[in-house]
Amino acid sequence: MNGFRAPIESLGELDVKAAATLVAAAADVALVVGDNGIIRDMACQSPELQSALEGHGPLLGQTFADTVTTESRPKVEALLREAGDLATPRRQVNHPSTRGMDVPILYSAIRLPSGPLIAVGRDLRPVAELQQRLVEAQQSMERDYTRLRHAETRYRLLFQMSPEPVLIVDTSSQRVVEANPAAAQTFGDLGRRIIGRPLLEAFEPDTVPAIQALLAGVRSAGRSDSTRARLVDSGRTVFVSASLFRQENASLFLVRLSLPERDGAGTGTESRTKLLRFFEHAPDGIVVTDRDGRVLAANPAFLDLAQLASEEQARGESLERWLGRSGVDLNVLVANLRQIGSVRLFATTLRGELGAQAEVEISAAAVANGAEPFYGFTVRNVGRRLPTDARAGREMPRSVDQLTELVGRVSLKELVREATDVVERLCIEAALELTGNNRASAAEMLGLSRQSLYVKLRRYGLADAGEPVEPEE
Repeated sequence: MNGFRAPIESLGELDVKAAATLVAAAADVALVVGDNGIIRDMACQSPELQSALEGHGPLLGQTFADTVTTESRPKVEALLREAGDLATPRRQVNHPSTRGMDVPILYSAIRLPSGPLIAVGRDLRPVAELQQRLVEAQQSMERDYTRLRHAETRYRLLFQMSPEPVLIVDTSSQRVVEANPAAAQTFGDLGRRIIGRPLLEAFEPDTVPAIQALLAGVRSAGRSDSTRARLVDSGRTVFVSASLFRQENASLFLVRLSLPERDGAGTGTESRTKLLRFFEHAPDGIVVTDRDGRVLAANPAFLDLAQLASEEQARGESLERWLGRSGVDLNVLVANLRQIGSVRLFATTLRGELGAQAEVEISAAAVANGAEPFYGFTVRNVGRRLPTDARAGREMPRSVDQLTELVGRVSLKELVREATDVVERLCIEAALELTGNNRASAAEMLGLSRQSLYVKLRRYGLADAGEPVEPEE
């Protein structure tokens, strides 16, 4: 220990009280230990620390070695044995605590000329907490690193073992960063030196513009259809598709090549491409949702009906947002899809984001996709088939079946009025049939005056052409 050079001149003659104050202020805990090892006095800066140290009873009157844990007793005995005029080497001991973890204290001891020994201690709990956090953080980093290393090993093995040619291409330079063995084999002699070279060098010049358009579409929209191209070495035709992903603040293309099964015959990729093109250009709205009705994909026709600018505005939203009866239509559709698997010609309205409404018919089907099926909806605008006025341009229903077809197209109040008209008309027709078209007898049977019957005959179109209507009395 490097002490004061001239303590008498610097500090003067300190009395006992000043020395005790100095010791108590310099240490977190200070113990005065007698020759027999019993603690005669103590000073503690923090009441919380004193409470932790005296969890099993007061320290005063106890042997210093009895106040520490079993493994710390040899350290206390060595501390007392080595104490002299100069401070002893520091030793860390642990005091037992009732609050869980032991209380670590770093002690050094010095023996006073009068005989007692002073053990000056520093509370190491903040350091222990930091060390514990450091250990936990290190262990967490090790676990994360191990998981990442295992994931990288699995995906690299999958990349190497995949029978499909796959290349990783830098988006800015369009140079091949990595290629799996299947890609190297597909490119032939060029495959051995394809890494680091521009991707477009591997294809015939007349097919390069199509690949450039494909990559530009992927860069702007995140996805694109596949395109057909020819390899420069072998002249073989391949289907090229790409997707975009980010890694370490850099954008990369994942380019996949699919070989035709035979010349002149389209592969599954080509068939899927045709289906995707139909999906994009279909005149009816097409929507794909998950089992909860949240939109996964939508074609431009649906976006036009919903008055949306892009597919991103619809993706992730519930289809219920645009259906006419919130909380009803989608529940009915999904319930039928789960029970039956398909729905046909479900009549409802579609609300646009800007307030426009359209009468639509929805057909849907559930498609198995492992444990998570998805639903496909076709939405057809039938507004041109329906007149603006629900009553003026529509012939009155003649049966209950025709009446039930109006559910969802008109309000309940209007349905009740239609139902009343249907029942009234059917009763008048039945009365006329039973009476042999005798109007007077039919009126009497129905409990109507002849004038009222004639008015209703005119109303329902049952009166003969040119037949006069008798005025009511």
